[in-house]
Amino acid sequence: MKFKLLILLLFLGWGVRAQNYAADSMRIKGIYDLALTKGEAYRWLDDLSNKVGGRLSGSPEAAMAVEWAQQVMDSFGLDSVWLQPVMVPHWVRGEEEKAAIFSEATFGREEVNVCALGGSVATSPEGLRAPVVEVRSFEELEQLGESGVRGKIVFFNTPMNAKLISTFHAYGSCVGYRVNSASRAADYGALAVIVRSMTLKIDDDPHTGVMHYRDSSKKIPAAAISTRDAERLSRALKHDPNLEFYLKMNCHVLPDVLSFNVIGEIRGSKFPDEIITVGGHLDSWDLGDGAHDDGAGCVQSMEVLRLFRESGYQPKRTIRAVLFMNEENGLRGGIKYAEEAKRLGEKHLAALESDAGGFSPRGFSVNDSVDVVEYLQSYLSLFEPYGVYMIRAGYGGADISRLKVGGTTLIGLLPDPQRYFDYHHSREDTFDKVNPRELHLGAGSMASLVYLISEYGIPKKMKKN
Repeated sequence: MKFKLLILLLFLGWGVRAQNYAADSMRIKGIYDLALTKGEAYRWLDDLSNKVGGRLSGSPEAAMAVEWAQQVMDSFGLDSVWLQPVMVPHWVRGEEEKAAIFSEATFGREEVNVCALGGSVATSPEGLRAPVVEVRSFEELEQLGESGVRGKIVFFNTPMNAKLISTFHAYGSCVGYRVNSASRAADYGALAVIVRSMTLKIDDDPHTGVMHYRDSSKKIPAAAISTRDAERLSRALKHDPNLEFYLKMNCHVLPDVLSFNVIGEIRGSKFPDEIITVGGHLDSWDLGDGAHDDGAGCVQSMEVLRLFRESGYQPKRTIRAVLFMNEENGLRGGIKYAEEAKRLGEKHLAALESDAGGFSPRGFSVNDSVDVVEYLQSYLSLFEPYGVYMIRAGYGGADISRLKVGGTTLIGLLPDPQRYFDYHHSREDTFDKVNPRELHLGAGSMASLVYLISEYGIPKKMKKN
């Protein structure tokens, strides 16, 4: 009986959409045409990147970004725009970090490029100088044990795997060393850790990112070293295992700060209690201006609503753009949004997140049952004229992840991934690295998928628990 019901739902859903294919195709063409000829996302990103800048949670720039985003969404006639309060951590980098290799056997003293990892404690004011031991895994660290680690700086030299076509898979395979290395090394008596930057590119720019301390472990300084200098340090250690490394960092943690998620909404005409959320995170790291990570996702999400307003389309379901605060070092904005949705008894049908850069869109990843993925894949022919070729099972996004427990279909925009980690969390993540056409194609793709879900919904009875 359940199988027959599933077949009936599939037949009815696909039958209705087949009848409306021509109308849907024209509507989607209109969305892309408007995004590519009259898009506002790139202009907004210019303002966010160059007038506000890097927006680390708790900073004055983050507060400026909240005000900016509210003003922009107020400007194009949404049904409502509001701020959702959330307390966020406030970590400050302080003066620029200093680091150098000291080796009498080779070059004497050589400065290298490092940056503190987010959440790290500082060194002493005069800095730290100590011998270095290189490892490529936690297993190697364990093999060295306390006798090989105590009183030293541990250098985690684990490159991203260049054989993996998805750079996000390559990132995921080694980011744990950035996040967890300080506590793991501290348990063996290390004085500090240096972690190879999470990028496949060989350059001089260190890439920051969040790290965590275990409550049971001593807090020691943690820094990222540029990939070129990681190679240099590794070579130097082969020539001189007794070399020393100097590190000076001035970062510190301040009390939590009140901040906000920024939310704009178009009320649904037929099913107003069914919500479709699009979003990105408004905060960024402080080294660059956060253009790709995640200014792009924020302006694309706002553009979805503006495209609907500009085209005269009235969605059947309520559409929200949510600019989340504190994805980078706490995820508190996403947690707060999900908590409030649960408290208010809101029904989130789907949530679409853009947090993979402003590059050319290639498809969407869907975190839901196989049946729901296949249902959404039936839309692919509508997207193929615009270079969007895949809808596949996968990850939705960090900020929307907490909505999963409410049965929400989680969707992530999949741009071309090859260049993202060239810029990610570094001073190179700046506005000039974003191509306007690619950015607007992404906004058009998001708006088109949201339009289809708004029109036809997602048959939740198909879901397999």
